[in-house]
Amino acid sequence: MPFFKDKLILVTNDDGCAAPGINTLIHHLSGVANLLVVAPDRERSAVGHGLTFFHPLRVHVIREEENLRFYACDGTPTDCVLIGIYQLTEVVPDLIVSGINRGSNLGDDVTYSGTVSAALEGAIQGIPSMAVSLASYDDPDYTAAASFAAKMAKTLLEKGLPEGVFLNVNVPAVDPDKIQGVEFTKQGRSIYKQQIIKRVDPRERDYFWVTGALPAGEPIEGTDFNAIAGNRISITPLHLSFTKTEFIDEMKTWGVSFNNNPVS
Repeated sequence: MPFFKDKLILVTNDDGCAAPGINTLIHHLSGVANLLVVAPDRERSAVGHGLTFFHPLRVHVIREEENLRFYACDGTPTDCVLIGIYQLTEVVPDLIVSGINRGSNLGDDVTYSGTVSAALEGAIQGIPSMAVSLASYDDPDYTAAASFAAKMAKTLLEKGLPEGVFLNVNVPAVDPDKIQGVEFTKQGRSIYKQQIIKRVDPRERDYFWVTGALPAGEPIEGTDFNAIAGNRISITPLHLSFTKTEFIDEMKTWGVSFNNNPVS
């Protein structure tokens, strides 16, 4: 029986419903609670927090079992979360788990990640949420990351999260006995070596590829990059608000106004 037999976890990802990461995650979470899985029907990496507005979304059943309903959706991870909450269940999920992503989501990459954005959407909807990523692109083994995600799911079902907070979890892709513990971290800063390659198609029209090396980050103490570099699991509490509140008072000294009305 599930550990929390009366609880419901909504699971999604951005690598698609057939990705090994989400299927390993489902296997481990099935021992924790009832599962509603709504995942993109194909890879949707790097779509960020995108929503589908200009064409209808379609959903089809992949599996239905006693404690599991698994659907594929032709939308984004954020679409999957919203359809799951508002159309595929009559109860509000107790937790949202997004992943397990193939490759890390560290530093500024969280702004591009569909995996992280699904957890962000969960926080917007007032549901405790976490994104889980494995820091490897080379046919990784998701077992350790899935096992840790199941442990974290139990913790979140017990303790919850503050309003507007969601977790970004990154697991080093090493043998489980080489993982050097868990670190609660800050979001680091990414170093990008991006390229935009211009080519010409057979009709002599320009087209472009966004490419370049995978991003890196400085392993500054206390950051997610440093934790992964030290083979530690990184757990970063992210927040919905991007506002740099302490900068507002300085901006008030800039003399910006309109129609001579005072700055407030």
